[in-house]
Parts: sequence; structure tokens; C-alpha cells
Amino acid sequence: MIEIGRLPNERAAQALVDYLKGQNIDCKVIAAEQGVSLIVIHDQDSVRAGIEFQRFIQNPYDEKYLQASWDNGDTNAKFDYGAPTLQLLTQFITGAGPLTLSIFGVCILIFAGFNLGFANPIYEYLSFFNAVPGTELTDFWRVFTPSLLHFSALHIIFNLLWWWYLGGKIENKIGISPLLTLLLVAGTLPNILQYFIGGPHFGGLSGVVYGVVGYTWIMGVKRPEKGIGLPPALMGFLMLWLVFGFTDLFGLSIANGAHTGGLVVGLLQGLIDSKRRT
Repeated sequence: MIEIGRLPNERAAQALVDYLKGQNIDCKVIAAEQGVSLIVIHDQDSVRAGIEFQRFIQNPYDEKYLQASWDNGDTNAKFDYGAPTLQLLTQFITGAGPLTLSIFGVCILIFAGFNLGFANPIYEYLSFFNAVPGTELTDFWRVFTPSLLHFSALHIIFNLLWWWYLGGKIENKIGISPLLTLLLVAGTLPNILQYFIGGPHFGGLSGVVYGVVGYTWIMGVKRPEKGIGLPPALMGFLMLWLVFGFTDLFGLSIANGAHTGGLVVGLLQGLIDSKRRT
């Protein structure tokens, strides 16, 4: 049995379960810590069910789900998808795990501090070695902490959306351990590479983001039954953005070393984890 996703409440989930039943896919709903979890009974149906789950969350009010409930389920009760704001919050929380949400929150707090008058002390404490005078090798945290720094709204929005979307998938469907490994390795080694390429003045979760991108893509290709993957169009967009970073086309300061290093880390870890038959 494989979990294909989570939804805010049982009635919303039942609409999809009824639809999947019409597609000859057996699925059941079980209570989760937040909302409910949809479990596919037969592993071979997980890929098809996962695709249908993504379609459902994009348009849960599609008439075909109501019709499926007429044909295959119970329509005595009206679907309750919850208040829009509550539903959005629930999906945000259930779409990720504790590690994903914790890093999300830490980055938000640091960014808020930057914009509330604490930019200098935060940068002095969290920036890479030699970014400010007086740094020492005993300041070991500086290898990682630049990954938590963001210098513009666009910068942090882009990184955190991808971190939540892909990091949450990895944590929920595969586990916290591979995501923690990605965070630590892709959050440190690419920073060292970026230092030697462009100097100490950089920051952002981009290296980790490209790490989870590479990992998600490899696992989707090698182990689709795990329920994570990256559509070719999205992978193409991110690779195009990576290439554009080397052209200075947009006149932006882009940490190309961190991006490239993170991608390599994610691809390598994905290849390693894809060979583990668990």
C-alpha cells in the first residue's frame, strides 16, 4: 500500500476515492495527524493514482468527481471542503513535514530580521567565512548558514516555494532522513564551491533547492513507485534558469556555483537512494 497524498477532510477525499473506484483503482482514506491520507491498495496503481490526485487538487470541484460519487459512492451528504483560508493552511501543513516547515520558518524569521533593522548583525553572524572581518575557522556554522540568508522578496519566495513543494514531497513520501542529508550536504558543499568561484558574499537556499530538484527528478525516473517526480516541463524550466545564470542575461547576482553544486549533490544522492530496495 502506498500513500498518494493528503487532503483536509474525509468528504473531500471521498470524492477522489469514488472517482478512482470508477477507474478500477482501489483506494482508502485513513486519518492523519492533519487531515486525511489517501492510500492506494495495490502498489502497481500508485503512479496512475498519483497523477489523478494532482489533477484533483488543481480542480476538486470538477463535475466528474460529483458524477463519480453518484455512480460509485454515497451522495447523501454535500462535500465539505472547509473554509478556503483553513483549507489553504491545512494543505500547506500537510504538504510538508516538520523539517521542511522548520527550515521554511527559520528562513522567514531571518528575512524578517533583515528588514526590521537587524541586517548587519545577522549578516555578520551567519555569512560565509571572510565575508566580514574577524571570522575564524572555529565558526563552523558559517559553512551552512549562508543557505538561510535571503536578500530580496523574489529571492526568498522562489526558493521557499520550491523547498516546500519538493522538500515536502520527499519528506512525506520517502522520509526525513534523505531530506536531512540533502539539506546538510547541498547546504554546505555548494557553498564552499561558490566561495572559490565568486567569493564570500552570497546567500540563499538555492543550492539546497537544486539539490531537491535533482533528487526528485532522479527518483521519479528510477523509482516512480515512491510517488515523487518532476514533470519534464518543470525540470526543463529549472535547467534553463540554471544556464541563464551563467549568461548574466538578467543582470542579477546569481550563485551559479551553489546552484550547480546543489544539483550534482541531488543527482548523486538520488542515484544512490534509488538503488535501495526499501
